[in-house]
Amino acid sequence: MPVWNPWHGCHKISPGCLNCYVYRRDSEFEKDSSVVAKTANFELPLKRNRKNEFKLKHEEEPVYTCMTSDFFLEEADEWRPIAWQIIKQRKDLTFVIITKRIDRFQVGLPEDWGEGYPNVQIMCTCENQERADYRLPIFLSLPIRHKSIIHEPMLEQIEISDYLKSGQIKKVVCGGESGEKTRICDYDWILHTRDQCKENQVPFYFKQTGTLFKKGGKIYHIDRKHQMSQAQKAGINLEPYFRYV
Repeated sequence: MPVWNPWHGCHKISPGCLNCYVYRRDSEFEKDSSVVAKTANFELPLKRNRKNEFKLKHEEEPVYTCMTSDFFLEEADEWRPIAWQIIKQRKDLTFVIITKRIDRFQVGLPEDWGEGYPNVQIMCTCENQERADYRLPIFLSLPIRHKSIIHEPMLEQIEISDYLKSGQIKKVVCGGESGEKTRICDYDWILHTRDQCKENQVPFYFKQTGTLFKKGGKIYHIDRKHQMSQAQKAGINLEPYFRYV
């Protein structure tokens, strides 16, 4: 999976941030995750090898962007316009940006953004009903060509049918929480979201079970290495999931 992290570090702002994997990984190296800084890979999409070929080449999978921070973080306001320029230059790549800060989307937005760059997909995180009802109305009001919803970590049953009826949402992704200190993900919540997607003809993808997964009244402890494969074995995805543009 191609990844581009132009900056690293973030601040927790909502329930989904409680057991953030970035904080968990940084703590292993006694690193402060709240310190936000540009990375050495800030210009990765433009870097070339000795053959003058882009190091980050066009692939079927998109480039997941800013996975160890939030693209719309306040501390990144000064760098974001440059990142947008880089994204614009690599029209051959599809950039996926997952955010909990959709309310800051328009800060530093390029003047030529229009209805959105064709090679950018924005995924709005909604881990519970309260965040869904706050973020999704904002999300639907914004000029973005490719909009998706991600319930990860999914913390409760969430109603999104009214938002799916807009016809703007390209897909919905669900997943549990990983790590040692995790909250339960209930399979019934996953199925409820899937039913809403099916009713509104929206592609759905069950990404991972999380560590604590409840199904059939039982709670299972699933190792990290099996969480994605177990989700796929459920066989509940509604394709096409990888049709980004």
